[in-house]
Amino acid sequence: MLKLRDTSLRFDLRNPFGAKRTITGFGEAAEMLFNRETNVGAQKGITGLETAIILIAFVVVASVFAFTVLSTGIFASERSKETVFTGLQEAKSSIEPRGSVIAFKANRGGTDTIFKVSWVVSNAVAGEPVDLTPPYTEGADGTDPDIVTDAEYKTVISYTDINQHLNDVPWTVSWVGNNNGDNLLEEGEKGEITVWLLERTTTVGITDASAAGFWVADANGSHGMLAGATLISTNDQFTFEMKPESGAVLTMQRTAPSRLDTIMDLK
Repeated sequence: MLKLRDTSLRFDLRNPFGAKRTITGFGEAAEMLFNRETNVGAQKGITGLETAIILIAFVVVASVFAFTVLSTGIFASERSKETVFTGLQEAKSSIEPRGSVIAFKANRGGTDTIFKVSWVVSNAVAGEPVDLTPPYTEGADGTDPDIVTDAEYKTVISYTDINQHLNDVPWTVSWVGNNNGDNLLEEGEKGEITVWLLERTTTVGITDASAAGFWVADANGSHGMLAGATLISTNDQFTFEMKPESGAVLTMQRTAPSRLDTIMDLK
């Protein structure tokens, strides 16, 4: 009886991963070949899965990028529209001067000075009404202006010159021409704004040394020039800023003339 014997084999085989292995015998060689085919198949499966994952990752990244770009574009568009609407609202809520700025002289302690300044305003571009509820009125007693207690005024006027800044000065309003009886500056209406830098004693003439007096801070929190303030003199430059509740600020910059008259047109 003939027996087959395994012939002893010895050779080196390098597997797909680069590791070197010494093979002895037909059985071990067959086992190695089988495992190699299995490993190659598994390797192909892993490569396909990795490719699928990479493709999915690309799709996800591209989707996120596209969403970000679209969102940014929509947000920018909305911001642009908001800016336009805000600009239109400010334009519609703005006030503009009509005519000249008029200054008035009175004597304070022997010195002539400007104690009040007036100008006329109207509603710009037929826009939204502007609240001109005044913090003061005039003509009720011997001193002007007179405080309106707990006045809920929305428009604030500030005064600035080289020596001082007053962020909330007293002012009054009188209506010129057509007015429907409220304190809203509406289309077709005009209001004369008068800013009182000093109080006026109406029982004496403007040349009297007590014709104008310094302010004392009142319940509304506004005031004109306080005791010790520098009075407006000839050639002094000063600025008023009229700030409504909404809309653009109206700036009025003027210079006192070289000679102070009773009434002065500052143009």
